[in-house]
Amino acid sequence: MTNGQQRRLRVRVAVFACITVVGLALDQGTKLWAQAALEGAGTVPVIPGLLSFTLVHNPGMSLGLFSSATWVISLLALVACVLLCVAAIRTISMAWTIVLSVAFSGALGNLIDRVAYADGFLNGKVVDFLNYGWSVGNVADIFLVGAGVAVVVLLMMGVPFSRSDLEQERR
Repeated sequence: MTNGQQRRLRVRVAVFACITVVGLALDQGTKLWAQAALEGAGTVPVIPGLLSFTLVHNPGMSLGLFSSATWVISLLALVACVLLCVAAIRTISMAWTIVLSVAFSGALGNLIDRVAYADGFLNGKVVDFLNYGWSVGNVADIFLVGAGVAVVVLLMMGVPFSRSDLEQERR
């Protein structure tokens, strides 16, 4: 690895770390606020018919899916976090680094809840409070959905992920 490649890797790692810290602060901060402000409050309308605040402790995934397999969801989130870190180190693209760090923030934010609020092996519940009428989520979920959309956009735009992708593009 050349000095230039090492320097670019350090910059990407720093960007990944900064975005992760900010993302986790936003996610965990809003969850702490929701638990303090919304406990026992029922549903609080924010934008009538579109968004309200409702505190929910969700053992499952979106829409409460797999509620009885919380530990499996937690292990999958842990694997996802590791794979996102590996991918972030392997990419040569700042755009991919940013998207991967946003996804990592979301996955880690919900995993933190599953560990922090567990009374058994990885069986904790995620703090959700953004009620869209059809689903209740949190900031980490917004990060995960946004990162998923961004991955599709990067793939459609042909943004190279690795050096081999870049070399194939040049051919």
